[in-house]
Amino acid sequence: MPINLPIYFDNAATTRCDPRVVEAMLPYFTEKFGNPGSRNHKFGWDSEEAVDIARGQIADLIGSSPKEIVFTSGSTEANNLAIKGAAEMYAKKPEGETGRGHIISAIHEHKAVIDPVKRLEKRGFDVTMLTPGADGLITAAMVKDAMRDDTILCSIMWANNELGTINEVPQIGKVVRDAGAVMHTDATQWVGKMPTNVVEDNIDLLSLSGHKMYGPKGVGALYVRRRRPRIRLVAQIEGGGQERGYRSGTLNVPGIVGLGMACEICSKEMDSERERLLKMRQRLESTLADSIDVTQINGHADKRLPHVTNISFGFVEGEGLMMAVKNIACSSGSACTSASLEPSYVLKALGVGDDLAHSSLRLSLGRFNTEEEVDFAIGNIQEAVRKLRELSPLFDMHNEGIDISTIEWATH
Repeated sequence: MPINLPIYFDNAATTRCDPRVVEAMLPYFTEKFGNPGSRNHKFGWDSEEAVDIARGQIADLIGSSPKEIVFTSGSTEANNLAIKGAAEMYAKKPEGETGRGHIISAIHEHKAVIDPVKRLEKRGFDVTMLTPGADGLITAAMVKDAMRDDTILCSIMWANNELGTINEVPQIGKVVRDAGAVMHTDATQWVGKMPTNVVEDNIDLLSLSGHKMYGPKGVGALYVRRRRPRIRLVAQIEGGGQERGYRSGTLNVPGIVGLGMACEICSKEMDSERERLLKMRQRLESTLADSIDVTQINGHADKRLPHVTNISFGFVEGEGLMMAVKNIACSSGSACTSASLEPSYVLKALGVGDDLAHSSLRLSLGRFNTEEEVDFAIGNIQEAVRKLRELSPLFDMHNEGIDISTIEWATH
Protein backbone atom coordinates (compact mmCIF):
# COMPACT_ATOMS: atom_id res chain seq x y z
CA MET A 1 0.00 0.00 0.00
CA PRO A 2 1.48 3.40 -0.97
CA ILE A 3 2.25 5.87 1.82
CA ASN A 4 1.34 9.52 1.62
CA LEU A 5 3.94 11.76 3.26
CA PRO A 6 4.09 13.16 5.82
CA ILE A 7 2.49 10.45 7.94
CA TYR A 8 0.43 11.51 10.95
CA PHE A 9 1.51 10.08 14.32
CA ASP A 10 0.22 12.88 16.55
CA ASN A 11 -3.23 11.55 17.41
CA ALA A 12 -2.84 12.48 21.08
CA ALA A 13 -2.81 16.12 19.94
CA THR A 14 -5.83 15.80 17.68
CA THR A 15 -7.42 13.20 15.46
CA ARG A 16 -8.67 13.29 11.92
CA CYS A 17 -12.45 13.72 11.87
CA ASP A 18 -14.02 10.41 10.85
CA PRO A 19 -15.90 10.77 7.51
CA ARG A 20 -18.94 9.19 9.17
CA VAL A 21 -18.88 11.98 11.74
CA VAL A 22 -18.67 14.65 9.04
CA GLU A 23 -21.59 13.07 7.18
CA ALA A 24 -23.73 13.18 10.32
CA MET A 25 -22.87 16.85 10.94
CA LEU A 26 -23.46 18.28 7.47
CA PRO A 27 -27.29 18.65 7.56
CA TYR A 28 -27.04 20.75 10.72
CA PHE A 29 -25.09 23.47 8.92
CA THR A 30 -27.53 24.11 6.09
CA GLU A 31 -30.82 22.18 6.40
CA LYS A 32 -31.48 21.66 10.11
CA PHE A 33 -29.91 24.89 11.27
CA GLY A 34 -32.35 25.87 14.00
CA ASN A 35 -31.46 26.99 17.51
CA PRO A 36 -32.32 24.19 19.98
CA GLY A 37 -33.56 26.89 22.33
CA SER A 38 -36.26 27.90 19.80
CA ARG A 39 -39.10 25.70 20.98
CA ASN A 40 -41.97 27.13 18.96
CA HIS A 41 -41.14 25.78 15.49
CA LYS A 42 -39.81 22.69 13.71
CA PHE A 43 -36.31 24.07 13.07
CA GLY A 44 -35.72 24.37 16.81
CA TRP A 45 -37.38 21.04 17.55
CA ASP A 46 -35.16 19.23 15.05
CA SER A 47 -32.03 20.70 16.58
CA GLU A 48 -33.18 19.96 20.11
CA GLU A 49 -33.86 16.35 19.13
CA ALA A 50 -30.38 16.04 17.61
CA VAL A 51 -28.81 17.37 20.81
CA ASP A 52 -30.80 14.89 22.90
CA ILE A 53 -29.66 12.00 20.69
CA ALA A 54 -26.03 13.08 21.07
CA ARG A 55 -26.44 13.32 24.84
CA GLY A 56 -27.57 9.71 24.82
CA GLN A 57 -24.67 8.58 22.62
CA ILE A 58 -22.15 10.18 24.97
CA ALA A 59 -23.88 8.79 28.05
CA ASP A 60 -23.83 5.28 26.56
CA LEU A 61 -20.06 5.51 26.04
CA ILE A 62 -19.27 6.48 29.65
CA GLY A 63 -22.07 4.71 31.52
CA SER A 64 -24.01 7.77 32.68
CA SER A 65 -27.48 9.22 32.28
CA PRO A 66 -28.02 11.63 29.36
CA LYS A 67 -29.19 14.19 31.93
CA GLU A 68 -25.68 14.20 33.42
CA ILE A 69 -24.00 15.47 30.23
CA VAL A 70 -23.19 19.20 30.01
CA PHE A 71 -21.90 20.40 26.64
CA THR A 72 -18.84 22.65 26.52
CA SER A 73 -16.38 23.94 23.92
CA GLY A 74 -13.91 21.19 24.81
CA SER A 75 -11.98 19.66 27.69
CA THR A 76 -10.28 22.91 28.69
CA GLU A 77 -13.62 24.53 29.43
CA ALA A 78 -14.94 21.32 31.00
CA ASN A 79 -11.92 21.19 33.32
CA ASN A 80 -12.36 24.82 34.31
CA LEU A 81 -16.06 24.35 35.00
CA ALA A 82 -15.44 21.19 37.02
CA ILE A 83 -12.52 22.46 39.09
CA LYS A 84 -13.53 26.07 39.69
CA GLY A 85 -17.23 25.24 39.86
CA ALA A 86 -16.79 22.50 42.45
CA ALA A 87 -14.24 24.44 44.51
CA GLU A 88 -16.52 27.47 44.74
CA MET A 89 -19.59 25.38 45.53
CA TYR A 90 -17.94 23.37 48.30
CA ALA A 91 -15.63 26.08 49.69
CA LYS A 92 -15.29 26.09 53.47
CA LYS A 93 -14.95 29.86 53.74
CA PRO A 94 -16.07 32.91 51.67
CA GLU A 95 -14.09 34.48 48.83
CA GLY A 96 -11.10 36.48 50.08
CA GLU A 97 -10.37 34.31 53.10
CA THR A 98 -7.63 31.69 53.41
CA GLY A 99 -8.33 28.08 54.33
CA ARG A 100 -11.26 27.86 51.92
CA GLY A 101 -10.63 24.15 51.37
CA HIS A 102 -8.01 21.67 50.25
CA ILE A 103 -7.53 20.51 46.64
CA ILE A 104 -5.39 17.60 45.40
CA SER A 105 -3.94 17.34 41.89
CA ALA A 106 -0.60 16.38 40.29
CA ILE A 107 2.37 18.26 38.85
CA HIS A 108 2.21 16.49 35.47
CA GLU A 109 -1.45 17.17 34.73
CA HIS A 110 -2.42 19.02 31.56
CA LYS A 111 -2.14 22.80 31.84
CA ALA A 112 -5.95 22.95 31.59
CA VAL A 113 -6.00 21.45 35.09
CA ILE A 114 -2.82 22.93 36.55
CA ASP A 115 -3.68 26.54 35.71
CA PRO A 116 -7.24 26.52 37.19
CA VAL A 117 -5.86 24.87 40.34
CA LYS A 118 -3.16 27.55 40.60
CA ARG A 119 -5.82 30.23 40.19
CA LEU A 120 -7.80 28.73 43.06
CA GLU A 121 -4.68 28.65 45.22
CA LYS A 122 -4.36 32.40 44.74
CA ARG A 123 -7.98 32.73 45.82
CA GLY A 124 -7.43 31.14 49.22
CA PHE A 125 -7.60 27.38 48.62
CA ASP A 126 -4.85 25.07 49.88
CA VAL A 127 -3.37 22.89 47.14
CA THR A 128 -1.34 19.68 47.19
CA MET A 129 0.32 18.80 43.87
CA LEU A 130 1.38 15.16 43.89
CA THR A 131 4.64 14.05 42.24
CA PRO A 132 4.47 10.82 40.23
CA GLY A 133 6.99 8.04 40.57
CA ALA A 134 9.53 7.31 37.85
CA ASP A 135 6.81 5.26 36.13
CA GLY A 136 4.62 8.36 35.76
CA LEU A 137 1.72 7.02 37.83
CA ILE A 138 -0.43 8.58 40.51
CA THR A 139 -1.74 5.87 42.84
CA ALA A 140 -4.61 5.66 45.29
CA ALA A 141 -2.09 5.37 48.11
CA MET A 142 -0.54 8.72 47.14
CA VAL A 143 -3.94 10.39 47.20
CA LYS A 144 -4.92 8.76 50.48
CA ASP A 145 -1.73 10.03 52.11
CA ALA A 146 -2.50 13.55 50.86
CA MET A 147 -6.12 13.63 52.04
CA ARG A 148 -7.05 16.03 54.83
CA ASP A 149 -10.18 16.69 56.83
CA ASP A 150 -10.79 19.81 54.75
CA THR A 151 -10.16 18.20 51.32
CA ILE A 152 -13.03 19.17 49.02
CA LEU A 153 -11.77 18.19 45.55
CA CYS A 154 -9.33 15.82 43.86
CA SER A 155 -8.51 16.21 40.15
CA ILE A 156 -6.36 13.45 38.64
CA MET A 157 -6.24 12.75 34.89
CA TRP A 158 -7.11 9.23 33.79
CA ALA A 159 -4.35 8.94 31.17
CA ASN A 160 -1.44 11.31 30.69
CA ASN A 161 -1.35 13.17 27.40
CA GLU A 162 2.43 12.96 26.91
CA LEU A 163 3.16 9.50 28.29
CA GLY A 164 -0.09 7.61 27.89
CA THR A 165 0.35 6.32 31.47
CA ILE A 166 -2.87 5.27 33.19
CA ASN A 167 -3.48 6.47 36.75
CA GLU A 168 -5.44 4.49 39.35
CA VAL A 169 -8.54 6.60 38.84
CA PRO A 170 -11.24 4.11 39.98
CA GLN A 171 -9.27 3.36 43.16
CA ILE A 172 -8.51 7.06 43.70
CA GLY A 173 -12.19 7.80 43.24
CA LYS A 174 -13.08 5.38 46.03
CA VAL A 175 -10.58 7.04 48.38
CA VAL A 176 -12.04 10.45 47.55
CA ARG A 177 -15.63 9.18 47.85
CA ASP A 178 -14.97 7.63 51.25
CA ALA A 179 -13.57 10.95 52.44
CA GLY A 180 -16.67 12.85 51.30
CA ALA A 181 -14.81 14.92 48.69
CA VAL A 182 -15.48 15.40 44.96
CA MET A 183 -13.58 13.36 42.34
CA HIS A 184 -12.83 14.91 38.95
CA THR A 185 -10.86 13.29 36.16
CA ASP A 186 -9.63 14.81 32.93
CA ALA A 187 -10.41 11.83 30.69
CA THR A 188 -9.58 13.57 27.42
CA GLN A 189 -7.07 10.93 26.32
CA TRP A 190 -9.00 8.02 27.84
CA VAL A 191 -12.61 8.24 26.69
CA GLY A 192 -13.23 6.53 23.37
CA LYS A 193 -10.10 4.42 23.65
CA MET A 194 -10.71 2.51 26.88
CA PRO A 195 -13.86 1.17 28.61
CA THR A 196 -15.47 3.70 30.93
CA ASN A 197 -18.23 3.49 33.51
CA VAL A 198 -18.44 6.58 35.69
CA VAL A 199 -20.63 4.84 38.28
CA GLU A 200 -18.44 1.77 38.78
CA ASP A 201 -15.27 3.90 38.50
CA ASN A 202 -16.27 6.25 41.36
CA ILE A 203 -16.19 9.43 39.27
CA ASP A 204 -18.19 12.57 40.07
CA LEU A 205 -16.96 14.84 37.27
CA LEU A 206 -15.38 13.78 33.96
CA SER A 207 -14.08 15.94 31.09
CA LEU A 208 -13.95 14.78 27.46
CA SER A 209 -13.34 16.34 24.06
CA GLY A 210 -14.54 15.53 20.55
CA HIS A 211 -11.33 16.06 18.62
CA LYS A 212 -9.43 13.40 20.59
CA MET A 213 -11.82 10.65 19.41
CA TYR A 214 -12.24 11.40 15.69
CA GLY A 215 -14.89 14.06 16.24
CA PRO A 216 -14.81 17.81 15.53
CA LYS A 217 -12.74 20.41 17.33
CA GLY A 218 -14.40 23.01 19.52
CA VAL A 219 -16.87 20.73 21.29
CA GLY A 220 -16.66 18.64 24.43
CA ALA A 221 -18.63 17.67 27.48
CA LEU A 222 -18.54 17.47 31.26
CA TYR A 223 -20.20 14.60 33.08
CA VAL A 224 -21.78 15.86 36.32
CA ARG A 225 -23.08 13.20 38.72
CA ARG A 226 -26.75 13.76 39.63
CA ARG A 227 -27.24 11.22 42.41
CA ARG A 228 -25.41 9.31 45.15
CA PRO A 229 -24.13 11.95 45.64
CA ARG A 230 -25.59 14.83 43.61
CA ILE A 231 -22.77 17.14 42.56
CA ARG A 232 -23.45 20.85 42.26
CA LEU A 233 -21.29 23.44 40.52
CA VAL A 234 -21.04 27.21 40.36
CA ALA A 235 -21.44 28.25 36.71
CA GLN A 236 -18.42 29.87 35.06
CA ILE A 237 -20.26 31.20 31.98
CA GLU A 238 -23.58 32.91 32.66
CA GLY A 239 -26.25 34.17 30.32
CA GLY A 240 -29.24 32.30 28.92
CA GLY A 241 -29.22 29.45 31.40
CA GLN A 242 -28.59 26.66 28.89
CA GLU A 243 -27.29 23.26 30.07
CA ARG A 244 -29.22 23.38 33.35
CA GLY A 245 -27.60 26.73 34.09
CA TYR A 246 -24.10 25.27 34.21
CA ARG A 247 -23.01 26.56 30.81
CA SER A 248 -24.91 29.37 29.13
CA GLY A 249 -24.63 29.99 25.40
CA THR A 250 -26.27 28.78 22.20
CA LEU A 251 -25.38 25.15 21.68
CA ASN A 252 -22.99 24.18 18.87
CA VAL A 253 -25.45 21.77 17.27
CA PRO A 254 -23.28 20.51 14.36
CA GLY A 255 -20.37 19.96 16.73
CA ILE A 256 -22.58 18.21 19.29
CA VAL A 257 -24.01 15.93 16.60
CA GLY A 258 -20.46 15.11 15.52
CA LEU A 259 -19.36 14.43 19.10
CA GLY A 260 -22.32 12.12 19.59
CA MET A 261 -21.60 10.18 16.41
CA ALA A 262 -17.90 9.92 17.33
CA CYS A 263 -18.89 8.42 20.68
CA GLU A 264 -21.24 5.93 19.03
CA ILE A 265 -18.50 4.78 16.65
CA CYS A 266 -16.06 4.41 19.53
CA SER A 267 -18.60 2.34 21.47
CA LYS A 268 -18.85 -0.13 18.59
CA GLU A 269 -15.24 -0.25 17.41
CA MET A 270 -13.14 0.52 20.49
CA ASP A 271 -12.23 -3.06 21.40
CA SER A 272 -10.94 -4.10 17.97
CA GLU A 273 -9.26 -0.75 17.44
CA ARG A 274 -7.47 -0.95 20.79
CA GLU A 275 -6.08 -4.40 19.96
CA ARG A 276 -4.84 -3.29 16.53
CA LEU A 277 -3.18 -0.13 17.84
CA LEU A 278 -1.52 -1.93 20.73
CA LYS A 279 0.15 -4.39 18.36
CA MET A 280 1.44 -1.55 16.17
CA ARG A 281 2.69 0.44 19.16
CA GLN A 282 4.47 -2.54 20.65
CA ARG A 283 6.20 -3.28 17.34
CA LEU A 284 7.23 0.36 17.01
CA GLU A 285 8.66 0.46 20.53
CA SER A 286 10.39 -2.91 20.54
CA THR A 287 12.02 -2.43 17.15
CA LEU A 288 13.36 1.01 18.01
CA ALA A 289 14.54 -0.05 21.47
CA ASP A 290 16.26 -3.17 20.13
CA SER A 291 17.94 -1.43 17.19
CA ILE A 292 19.01 1.88 18.76
CA ASP A 293 21.41 1.96 21.70
CA VAL A 294 20.69 4.26 24.70
CA THR A 295 16.96 4.42 24.10
CA GLN A 296 14.44 4.91 26.90
CA ILE A 297 10.67 4.38 26.78
CA ASN A 298 9.18 6.81 29.26
CA GLY A 299 6.37 5.92 31.62
CA HIS A 300 5.06 2.64 32.99
CA ALA A 301 5.83 -0.38 30.82
CA ASP A 302 2.30 -1.81 30.92
CA LYS A 303 -0.11 0.71 32.44
CA ARG A 304 -0.28 2.82 29.31
CA LEU A 305 -2.76 3.62 26.58
CA PRO A 306 -2.49 1.25 23.63
CA HIS A 307 -1.65 3.93 21.09
CA VAL A 308 0.80 6.32 22.82
CA THR A 309 4.55 5.98 23.28
CA ASN A 310 7.13 8.48 24.48
CA ILE A 311 10.70 7.54 23.59
CA SER A 312 13.96 9.31 24.42
CA PHE A 313 17.12 8.82 22.37
CA GLY A 314 20.40 9.51 24.13
CA PHE A 315 23.14 11.62 22.49
CA VAL A 316 20.70 13.27 20.09
CA GLU A 317 19.91 17.00 20.01
CA GLY A 318 16.19 17.65 20.30
CA GLU A 319 15.66 20.28 17.62
CA GLY A 320 17.81 18.33 15.19
CA LEU A 321 15.77 15.18 15.83
CA MET A 322 12.49 16.91 15.04
CA MET A 323 13.92 18.34 11.84
CA ALA A 324 15.36 14.96 10.84
CA VAL A 325 11.99 13.20 11.14
CA LYS A 326 10.09 15.90 9.22
CA ASN A 327 8.16 13.23 7.31
CA ILE A 328 6.57 12.07 10.57
CA ALA A 329 4.06 14.40 12.23
CA CYS A 330 4.66 13.83 15.94
CA SER A 331 5.43 15.76 19.11
CA SER A 332 8.73 16.47 20.82
CA GLY A 333 9.40 16.30 24.52
CA SER A 334 10.54 19.91 24.26
CA ALA A 335 8.19 22.86 24.40
CA CYS A 336 9.16 26.11 22.73
CA THR A 337 8.89 29.26 24.76
CA SER A 338 9.65 32.80 23.66
CA ALA A 339 13.00 32.77 25.47
CA SER A 340 14.32 29.21 25.32
CA LEU A 341 13.74 25.58 24.44
CA GLU A 342 12.62 23.94 27.67
CA PRO A 343 12.34 20.20 28.28
CA SER A 344 8.88 18.75 28.87
CA TYR A 345 7.64 19.43 32.41
CA VAL A 346 5.93 16.03 32.32
CA LEU A 347 9.20 14.18 31.67
CA LYS A 348 11.01 16.27 34.27
CA ALA A 349 8.31 15.31 36.79
CA LEU A 350 9.38 11.69 36.28
CA GLY A 351 13.01 12.56 36.96
CA VAL A 352 14.10 12.28 33.32
CA GLY A 353 17.28 14.33 32.81
CA ASP A 354 17.27 17.40 30.59
CA ASP A 355 19.38 15.67 27.92
CA LEU A 356 16.93 12.79 27.43
CA ALA A 357 13.87 15.01 27.93
CA HIS A 358 15.09 17.24 25.10
CA SER A 359 15.58 14.28 22.78
CA SER A 360 12.21 12.57 23.18
CA LEU A 361 9.44 11.90 20.68
CA ARG A 362 5.78 11.29 21.48
CA LEU A 363 4.32 9.05 18.80
CA SER A 364 0.58 8.48 19.02
CA LEU A 365 -1.15 6.15 16.60
CA GLY A 366 -4.75 6.37 15.47
CA ARG A 367 -7.67 4.83 13.62
CA PHE A 368 -6.34 5.71 10.17
CA ASN A 369 -2.71 4.64 10.63
CA THR A 370 -1.39 1.52 8.91
CA GLU A 371 1.33 -1.04 9.51
CA GLU A 372 3.17 0.31 6.46
CA GLU A 373 3.31 3.72 8.14
CA VAL A 374 4.73 2.14 11.29
CA ASP A 375 7.46 0.48 9.22
CA PHE A 376 8.25 3.79 7.53
CA ALA A 377 8.47 5.57 10.90
CA ILE A 378 10.82 2.94 12.29
CA GLY A 379 13.18 3.29 9.37
CA ASN A 380 12.99 7.07 9.35
CA ILE A 381 13.76 7.39 13.06
CA GLN A 382 16.58 4.85 12.91
CA GLU A 383 18.24 6.76 10.09
CA ALA A 384 17.71 10.14 11.79
CA VAL A 385 19.28 9.01 15.07
CA ARG A 386 22.19 7.38 13.25
CA LYS A 387 23.04 10.54 11.31
CA LEU A 388 22.73 12.81 14.34
CA ARG A 389 24.92 10.57 16.46
CA GLU A 390 27.62 10.66 13.78
CA LEU A 391 27.90 14.36 14.62
CA SER A 392 28.00 13.81 18.41
CA PRO A 393 31.42 13.65 20.13
CA LEU A 394 29.62 12.55 23.30
CA PHE A 395 28.34 9.46 21.51
CA ASP A 396 31.88 8.66 20.39
CA MET A 397 33.00 8.90 24.03
CA HIS A 398 30.11 6.64 25.07
CA ASN A 399 31.19 4.05 22.48
CA GLU A 400 34.71 4.20 23.91
CA GLY A 401 33.32 3.20 27.29
CA ILE A 402 33.63 6.60 28.93
CA ASP A 403 30.94 7.36 31.55
CA ILE A 404 29.76 10.82 30.48
CA SER A 405 28.18 11.51 33.87
CA THR A 406 31.59 11.38 35.59
CA ILE A 407 33.16 14.07 33.41
CA GLU A 408 33.79 17.45 35.04
CA TRP A 409 33.31 20.08 32.37
CA ALA A 410 35.45 23.21 32.50
CA THR A 411 33.67 26.53 32.73
CA HIS A 412 34.87 29.99 31.74
